[in-house]
Amino acid sequence: MFVEKQPRSLFKKRQHPQSEHNWGDSVSVKMQLSSVVTSPKLLLQLCISTVQCFLSSVFSKVRYWTTGACKGTSSALSPVDNKLDQKEIQNATIPTSVNYHFTRKCNYKCGFCFHTAKTSFVLPLEEAKRGLKLLKESGMEKINFSGGEPFLHDKGEFLGKLVQFCKQDLQLPSVSIVSNGSMIKEKWFQKYGDYLDILAVSCDSFDEETNQLIGRAQGRKSHLDCLYKIRNWCQQYKVAFKINSVINTFNVDEDMVESITQLAPCRWKVFQCLLIDGENAGEKALREAERFIISDQQFQEFLDRHSSVSCLVPESNEKMRNSYLILDEYMRFLDCREGRKDPSKSILDVGVKDAICFSGFDEKMFFKRGGKYLWSKADMKLEW
Repeated sequence: MFVEKQPRSLFKKRQHPQSEHNWGDSVSVKMQLSSVVTSPKLLLQLCISTVQCFLSSVFSKVRYWTTGACKGTSSALSPVDNKLDQKEIQNATIPTSVNYHFTRKCNYKCGFCFHTAKTSFVLPLEEAKRGLKLLKESGMEKINFSGGEPFLHDKGEFLGKLVQFCKQDLQLPSVSIVSNGSMIKEKWFQKYGDYLDILAVSCDSFDEETNQLIGRAQGRKSHLDCLYKIRNWCQQYKVAFKINSVINTFNVDEDMVESITQLAPCRWKVFQCLLIDGENAGEKALREAERFIISDQQFQEFLDRHSSVSCLVPESNEKMRNSYLILDEYMRFLDCREGRKDPSKSILDVGVKDAICFSGFDEKMFFKRGGKYLWSKADMKLEW
């Protein structure tokens, strides 16, 4: 059982861990209090200790906010460095493309999932819209909604309203979704399809038994039947169709050329299975993805075997780890540089520019991996 943390903008403020007093120091002070009445000298020492504790807390806060926070460092900076740091914040990365994982809940149990159901929290709709508006004002051009499974919450209505808001109100060039496809109904396309540019469906294998082994399934329901059905709906309702595949020990030897060619997605994103501490690896993780990990050589051999597929977009661990701007369910940017997801403060509390400094975002790698492309369906000139 877990206790969910709530966003500071909606609930009581949380003190930063670096400003909390040391528990051992607190116990020491209490022990001295018991005998303070018997010794004026001890009273003086206690006063000095209290002042030192207070100053230490103040200096800790000052050091935290005047150090290279954008660089993830904790060492004190010179006045010159501090000016540079303020300049870095003023010229913060423009959030051109953002991935908003507004929910962690999912009806699948993929063994390598790196954004697991550690909470069930979802922002209220108006708060989510406020955050999206802040991102648009900071330069966002593309929003990608993901999870968890984004169609699970409120049977897709919450997602649909966000998609409509981003396209109709914010006038974003590109609005996309990543889904496992199992919860999507045709009536959703009928209501919200006009506002969606790209729908990516995750599919790791074209063998049902392999999907079952991976955990990309719910009961005995056919994942592949859903995939083909959604592909047809995308064509019917003029939404660009995309496929995402995670290459792992269970599918690394599979030949998917024929199936991908038949489905003809606008993009086939192929990821190398990635470990994230606290999500799919480590003591506090809800998944154990070590058994899914493949080597760089194995991944390259898979890519070579599928080199004839023109829509293939490969992403190794090196390319993927820090080249995505990821917002969690509280609208905090997630920094993956240390092999885990360290959250910033919420953009709803501190704004986009301050929060994005803690994202660990590698903008150069973002462009190198082809993160910017023709992502508006109006520009794709697809044959419907």
